[in-house]
Amino acid sequence: MEIYFDNAATTRVYDEVIDLMAQIMRVDYGNPSSLHMKGVEAERYIREARKTLARILKVQEKEIIFTSGGSESNNMALFGAARAYRRSGKHIISTRIEHASVYNPLIELEKEGWEVYFAGVDRYGTVSVSDIADHVREDTTLVSVMCVNNEIGTIQPIADIAREVKKKNPHTLIHVDAIQGFGKMILHPGQLGIDLLSVSGHKIHGPKGTGFLWIRDGVRVLPLIYGGGHQHGMRSGTENVPGTAGMAAAAQIEYTDIQEKLDRLYSLRAYFIDRVLALPGTHVNGGLKRGSLSLADREDAACCAAPHVVSVSFDDIRAEVLLHALEERQIYVSSGSACSSNHPGISGTLKAAGVPGKLLDSTIRFSFSFDTTKEEIDACMEVLSGLLPMLRRFVPGGRKRK
Repeated sequence: MEIYFDNAATTRVYDEVIDLMAQIMRVDYGNPSSLHMKGVEAERYIREARKTLARILKVQEKEIIFTSGGSESNNMALFGAARAYRRSGKHIISTRIEHASVYNPLIELEKEGWEVYFAGVDRYGTVSVSDIADHVREDTTLVSVMCVNNEIGTIQPIADIAREVKKKNPHTLIHVDAIQGFGKMILHPGQLGIDLLSVSGHKIHGPKGTGFLWIRDGVRVLPLIYGGGHQHGMRSGTENVPGTAGMAAAAQIEYTDIQEKLDRLYSLRAYFIDRVLALPGTHVNGGLKRGSLSLADREDAACCAAPHVVSVSFDDIRAEVLLHALEERQIYVSSGSACSSNHPGISGTLKAAGVPGKLLDSTIRFSFSFDTTKEEIDACMEVLSGLLPMLRRFVPGGRKRK
C-alpha cells in the first residue's frame, strides 16, 4: 500500500480539477485577452475563479492577483510593497522561521538598504506578539509573518499581531504567507486586519505553478513583471487559464464542509501523535494542541498547531536514512521543507524553536490531507516500530552501535 504523508510539499490534484483543466486545454483554449468568442470563454474562467476565491476569503474580486505560485506571491508582496513605500521608511519586521520565499527576498532588501528585524519564537515555534509590536517604529513599512509554519505546523497569532502593530503604526502593512494555512483554516483578511496574503494552488490539490496574492484595496504594490498590462498592470503575461480555474475549483472543494473535514483531520493528527510518541525515542516538535478553525479566533493556547503537519525527531537516527527506509516501503515523508530540501542544511525553524542539536538532523515531517486515513497511520506505525530498532543499531555516522 502506497502511503503519502508529504502533503505539505504538494498534493494529489483532485480528479474534478484534472477534468476541468483538460476541458479548458482541449476545448476552451482561447487567450483571455482575445476579443473573439474563444477569448471570451477563456476570460470567463478567470472571472469565475476570481469570484470563487473572493467569496471564500470574503474580499473584493479586484483585490486578487493571480501568480505562478506561492514564491511569486511572496516576492511580489515583499518587493512590491517595500519599494512602493520606500519613502515612508525602510524598516521591516519578520520572524526567524519564515519560508525561504520570504526570508531570501528580505535578505535581498537588506542589501538594497532596508533594515530587517527577525523576531524569535518560543519552543512551540510561536512568535511573541509583544516582541513584534515593541519593534514597530515610525519608519516600519511592512511586517511579514506566516500563518502556519511549513515545517512544524505552528499557527501564529496573526490577528493579535495585526492589532498591536496597527496600534503602534496604522500605516504599517501586514503581509501573511498563508501557503500552508489556506484550505486548512478559515481565512478572512478583513477580520484579521491584514493587508496582503499569499496562497499557492498545489498545496490544496490544485495544479502546480498556480497561486495568488490578495492585496487590500488601497494598498500600493509595484509589479515584478511588466508587459502587456494584464491584471490591471499588476502582473503582465497571458493568464494561466486552466491552472487558475483548476486552483479555484480545488479551493471550492477544500472549503466545502470545511469544519467537518478539519474536525476529522485534527482527530487523525491527535491519533498519529499518540501512536508515534508511544514509540521509544520520539519527540514531537511544535504545538500539540488543536488550533482554532478560524485564524481570527485566539481562544486556543499559543502553542496550537494546524491539522496537517507533524514534525517528529527520532533519537539516534539520521532523517535522510529514515526517509529512504520508509520510501523503500512506499511511505513518503519529508526531512524538511520540500522547496529547499534538495539543498542540505540544518533547519532554521528547528534551531529557532530550540530543538536540541542532536535532533536537528534526525527530524521527519509527516503531513496529511483530507484523504488521509487511520489505516494509513496504523500501517506507518507498524513499519516504524520495526524500522527504528534496526536503524538504531547504527550511530549517525554509520558505525555499528556497541
